[in-house]
Amino acid sequence: MSEKAGTMLAPLRARLMVAMAVLSAMLAAAVGAGLLIGRQHVDFSALFSDPFSRTLFFRLRLPRVLMGMIVGGSLSLAGAALQALFRNPLADPFTLGVTGGGILGASVALALGWSALLFGIPLVFLASFGGALVAVWVVRMISRTGAVMLPGALLLSGVVVNLVSAAAVLTIQYIADPNSALQILRWMIGSLDVVGMTPVWQMLIPLAPAWIALLAFARQLHLVAIDEDTAATLGVDVRRCETAVHLLCALVVGITVSVGGAIGFVGLIVPHAVRMLFGEDLRIVLPGSLLLGAAFLVLADALARTALTAGELPVGALTGLLGGPAFLWLLRRRQQYGVM
Repeated sequence: MSEKAGTMLAPLRARLMVAMAVLSAMLAAAVGAGLLIGRQHVDFSALFSDPFSRTLFFRLRLPRVLMGMIVGGSLSLAGAALQALFRNPLADPFTLGVTGGGILGASVALALGWSALLFGIPLVFLASFGGALVAVWVVRMISRTGAVMLPGALLLSGVVVNLVSAAAVLTIQYIADPNSALQILRWMIGSLDVVGMTPVWQMLIPLAPAWIALLAFARQLHLVAIDEDTAATLGVDVRRCETAVHLLCALVVGITVSVGGAIGFVGLIVPHAVRMLFGEDLRIVLPGSLLLGAAFLVLADALARTALTAGELPVGALTGLLGGPAFLWLLRRRQQYGVM
């Protein structure tokens, strides 16, 4: 590396280190709050002497917090990557129909009772990944005219994919047996209610490599987000980058949806928050979104499970209530800048 290039990268490294330190501290605080907050008090001094406290912490509270970290970080990372790839600040797995496609694939697997494992990976993961992949492909084909990505067509095609997927899921629920239909309905709402660590490890096996691969594309995505021609001039294989990021985002969203259900707008809100705090550079936004998304969903789930006096509010409902107005605000802001 030349001395000039090293000098140019020094400020980036400094900002990256500051961002990671701040966001890691926020994540640690969120995890602490998530472990403490709940309807049942955990007596940490009796974890290894009281069977009830041990079961509550290790079988319920800790897996739920870890699941919130995985799901929130995954959706936020995928959202940041899709916004850069499509060069649209309103893009995220939910608005682009990727979540809807994953829900449809997982619903088919649940209705058919596909509970087996393939090479250690549940078939429902693979079915959800397939549905998310088809959704990404459909949205990409509809919204692209030659080398131009049409923002209006992008969002409209995402809405249509979500509507078609929702109709298909309702049809599956109608013809499925009552137990499967109830399971699909409960799962669609979006929840992090897991028991034990098995779902956590099953998710991490395919997700951790996908996270690393997406982060490895940070520089290329940063250049593609600026301009495709500039990226190609600087040596980026744009089509290869697009294909790889599409596959990785479909994998991440598909697996996340197959476990957490429809938790919307996390991938929209969090990347914008990271940009507001630390700037537009994707080499900071991608890892920052992973950390902040994990913290955000852990806190959202802690709030959701204590918001009601009787029972708990599904975290997917809470993120929808928060994300819907945020989406409308971003859409309005985008329209205003477009007119100016």
